[in-house]
Amino acid sequence: MSSNPISRVRAKGDAFSIGFALGQASATGFGERALLTEEYQALEACWRGSDYLKALESAARAAYPRFVAELEGIAAGVGHDFETVFLWNCRGDLRLPDNVSPAAKAVAATGCTSLLIPAEGDGPAVIAHNEDGAAELLGACLWVEAEPDEGSAWSSFMYPGMLPGHTLGLNEAGLVQTINNIRAHDLQLGVPRQIICRAILDAKGLDEAVEILKRKDRASGFHHNLGEAKTRRLLSVESPSSGCVLREVASPRAHANHLLSREFDGLKQTISLSSRTRQEAADRMIAEGAIAGGAEVVLFDEAIYCDKNRRDATDQTLATSVFALFPGRVEWRVHASPDERDTLSGTMHVV
Repeated sequence: MSSNPISRVRAKGDAFSIGFALGQASATGFGERALLTEEYQALEACWRGSDYLKALESAARAAYPRFVAELEGIAAGVGHDFETVFLWNCRGDLRLPDNVSPAAKAVAATGCTSLLIPAEGDGPAVIAHNEDGAAELLGACLWVEAEPDEGSAWSSFMYPGMLPGHTLGLNEAGLVQTINNIRAHDLQLGVPRQIICRAILDAKGLDEAVEILKRKDRASGFHHNLGEAKTRRLLSVESPSSGCVLREVASPRAHANHLLSREFDGLKQTISLSSRTRQEAADRMIAEGAIAGGAEVVLFDEAIYCDKNRRDATDQTLATSVFALFPGRVEWRVHASPDERDTLSGTMHVV
């Protein structure tokens, strides 16, 4: 029996209907795991009913009503009120109160290691990713394959009760996105970052995705690893709410959970020990040529792969993905763990 089951869920229809299906599929994980995390409970006590949360909702509805409709569907599917689900989806846009435990602060500041490996010759460009999160969510996440009435068909890893897009995913335009959490201290009222990620999952290519990340009205931000199958281009984009720095990827590179661009040297951010350790280890392995053996050699290395039983009690790699971008298709695979490889796999043909 798998220690990390990842259920495959298919959904189609309008935005609300897709959200409802995803909510139903993740209802148990949302109610029995997500809502019981210290992070959620602290945010609820601090922000539920606040004018700030209402302003985030207004910004989301004004900018991307279709994706808010997906969230409304998720709320109906999990059987909770919209505010509860919306608050969970704004966890990165809201400051944690000072009285939370060090463990909760560590979970909020960590999350994921990505590799960007440009194409050589006729070979594919590769984006590979460890999705790291709260240990309580291990085995409660989904792989979603959606065919919306409006917009591109897409697939994505999904946390229970969360709008897909902020983890790892791809769409039928051949756009691939994986996300690294960052904790820049520049939060502002605006469009929540989960909504921004979902919008990118709907984009027709890199140019459209970049325009979304250049919006000045984003509440907070992530680091985005972006790839486009038809051109095999890869971009590394750091996008806290106060700026957006793009790097065209010409050689293999890694990214953990803190801003690396010198343009952000003056911006305060929280950098966890885990993020520093993983960034240094990945950079060293790339310099040593380890990726010649495959992206998994790096991502499954003990210094990079997060195992709550080995390193700490809060941080866990929830899935590992590898996307190979060819001009007409994206071949993808998802590993549940180093011992459970190719749990899910497939090919998305570019249309």
